[in-house]
Amino acid sequence: MRRSVAPVRIARTILVLAFLFVVVWLNAVTLIGAYGSGAPHYGRTTNMDKWTDPLPWLLPLDLVMIAAVLASIYRNSRRHG
Repeated sequence: MRRSVAPVRIARTILVLAFLFVVVWLNAVTLIGAYGSGAPHYGRTTNMDKWTDPLPWLLPLDLVMIAAVLASIYRNSRRHG
C-alpha cells in the first residue's frame, strides 16, 4: 500500500521556509544593530571599544542554511522529478 508523501513534503517545505525566515530576520537585526541605521557606520563609531564584527558568526550560519535549502531542493527533485 502506497503512502501519500504530499503532507510530509509540504511539512518539510514549511519547516525549511520557517528556518529561512528566522535566519534572514536574524541577519537583518544583527547587521542593523552592528552597523546602525543612522549616519554612515553609526553603530560602529558610537562605542568603538565595545563593537564587534558580526560577520564571523553570521557567515557560517548562512552557509549552513544555504546548504539545508539546497539539500531540501535536491531531495524533493530527486524523489519527484
